[in-house]
Amino acid sequence: MRQMERELEMAKRGREFSLPLLRIRPRVSKQGVAALLFLSPAALIVLLFFVAPVLLTFWISLTNMSVATLGRTELIGFSNYLRILRSPYTSRILQNTLLYVSATLTFNVGMGLILALLTTHIEERVGVLFRALWLLPRITPSVVYALLWTWATAPAPFGTLNQVLGPLGLPSHNWLTTQPWGVIILANGFVGASLGMIIFTSAIKAIPPDYIMAAQVDGATTWQIIRRIILPLIRWPIMFVTAYQTLSLLASFEYILLLTEGGPGFYRTEVWALYAYHQALSNYFGNVQFGFGAALAAVLVAIGVVASVIYLRVFRFQQMMGEPKIEGV
Repeated sequence: MRQMERELEMAKRGREFSLPLLRIRPRVSKQGVAALLFLSPAALIVLLFFVAPVLLTFWISLTNMSVATLGRTELIGFSNYLRILRSPYTSRILQNTLLYVSATLTFNVGMGLILALLTTHIEERVGVLFRALWLLPRITPSVVYALLWTWATAPAPFGTLNQVLGPLGLPSHNWLTTQPWGVIILANGFVGASLGMIIFTSAIKAIPPDYIMAAQVDGATTWQIIRRIILPLIRWPIMFVTAYQTLSLLASFEYILLLTEGGPGFYRTEVWALYAYHQALSNYFGNVQFGFGAALAAVLVAIGVVASVIYLRVFRFQQMMGEPKIEGV
């Protein structure tokens, strides 16, 4: 009898536990369906505007498609990629790209951080006004902005920079000819630094003021507060801006095209993205080579993917994107 009573008791408990589980299962499935419905527009956009163009670009890179071969395009395998490896200009253009990305990235992130620190340690209204003025180059049309730099760096007596340096006894220069990389990096930097300035300013203002006040009570200097409190607490925004700006600069060539168009001279400021543009859409000799340009673009996509993986590994972004750890009370 006791055995039967135990079995009946266990059966009752089993039914009690099974009923809630049966009720939960439909909820989980409904949530999954709802999540798929909400994500489907974004997934469709990614497929149409990223995955499909990448696949199409890779296919074109395997052909000899150009203006001269339209209507009789043929698959040529990896010949365009072999041409990239054998080209005597590949190493020069790759060096230009590394110089452009590294120098501009350093200026963008460093200047953005400096501007954020300076404008958050002065009166709020003055800081807001200064940040608003710094955003003007970003909202200015690119052609107008590049034209201003062309006028500013023109030879005397027209160039603003030479008018300032002339009274100091310095010789006049056409800075776009003598120092093209300096002009390009500064032109990109004044625009690019605004992104970091805004993100870093928001991150600094999100720091609880109690941390700053406690450090000031303990006698910490402004530099000690910046070094030991502010910078460690905004490390994630700094790493995000660094990764984002790197990938953005790899594909960026707008101001190089407007200021120097890859010159002066032979490929002096030609970067990889601009080289792909010239080959595929605006060739110097008129015969645009879609296949070769697509191969250059595919290599650039591969470089961006490798850089993304490296940043994910080195910066450990999975920790930032992970679920927060909530300790029980």
